[in-house]
Amino acid sequence: MFSRAEYDRRIALARDAIALSGADILLVDSGELLAWLTGYTVSETMYRAAFLSREGGAWFCLRELDEAPCREKTWITDVIGFADMEEAQAAVAKSVRDRGFGKARIGLDTNSYCLSAATFMRLTQLLPEATSVPMPGLSDSLRWLKSAEEIAVLAQASEIADKAMAAIVSQAKPGMTTRDAAAIASGVFLREGADTGEVGPVVKASGSHEFLHGVFKTEAIEEGDVLHVELIPRVGNYGARMMRPIVVGTPSAELTAAAEKLVELQDCQIAAMKPGAIASDVDAIMRQGALDAGLRPVYDNVTAYTLGLYTRTPRTSDFSRVFLPTSDWPLEEGMVFHLYATAQGLGFSETVVVGKDGGTRLTRSPRCIL
Repeated sequence: MFSRAEYDRRIALARDAIALSGADILLVDSGELLAWLTGYTVSETMYRAAFLSREGGAWFCLRELDEAPCREKTWITDVIGFADMEEAQAAVAKSVRDRGFGKARIGLDTNSYCLSAATFMRLTQLLPEATSVPMPGLSDSLRWLKSAEEIAVLAQASEIADKAMAAIVSQAKPGMTTRDAAAIASGVFLREGADTGEVGPVVKASGSHEFLHGVFKTEAIEEGDVLHVELIPRVGNYGARMMRPIVVGTPSAELTAAAEKLVELQDCQIAAMKPGAIASDVDAIMRQGALDAGLRPVYDNVTAYTLGLYTRTPRTSDFSRVFLPTSDWPLEEGMVFHLYATAQGLGFSETVVVGKDGGTRLTRSPRCIL
């Protein structure tokens, strides 16, 4: 997916973080950081980890069954496979000792969902002379700023989302079900090169914004109903996201006016997404604007969150950076967000990259009720 120069950039960033922490080596076990840093990731059926030293080499320790695909995907040449009858943590610890790091300062992301309390305690027991160096949140923060190569892949995923949305709209008719719409999108995903056919929430919208995480079920869409479609195609594990409301028939004047106001506010947000802008100020454009316009009685959810690399993890969204009234951090060029707005049964969202002069939409579908 990426050039060797891109991986060299990532290795340099990781080594800078290792040096800043005072660690000797970095333990990498979260699925996203494994993919980002090494080029290969795999689910945690059994514990697995890669290590990057501050000045020397790197190695990967994982199930023997995963050794061949790992060698195919990663730039790391030192790959150790262990048999299923071995204890995974013991194999990982042995790889550390065998490479002369049994007494090292080991940097680790204490926020990693793969570093359970049990795994941490077992590794500590198996490496009694090593010292743990907490680096909380490193797996996320290293990936906040996207390179040109990463943005190009996100643009490819965004184009797939646009094509899938257009396909649903072209086939929408009374009696169409939510399952029909999801199947259309899934087919487009697979034909156009997405990693999988998994689509996001495709539900009949109702109420204010409660439908966003609605349970997927087979519901018929009749004339006047709002079909909420969120599409989440991934290419090389990089995921774009987009939401649109689809109405069979002609939407009411009230619904059209609400949609136009949401889009207007969101366009203002996108324009404000410049390097140095404070996230809470960008958030307030939508949050306060929607409240002032009477579109929602309360607005308690985030208006944007980090987009980028997704793997098999316990989380489906990356909330390491979000837009809230308490978000006092500045935007930086190369950050990518899922910017979304919901009210009165309508949902609009975009994949947006922060550029020198403001945000740029990577998703390009028409911004109206479809």
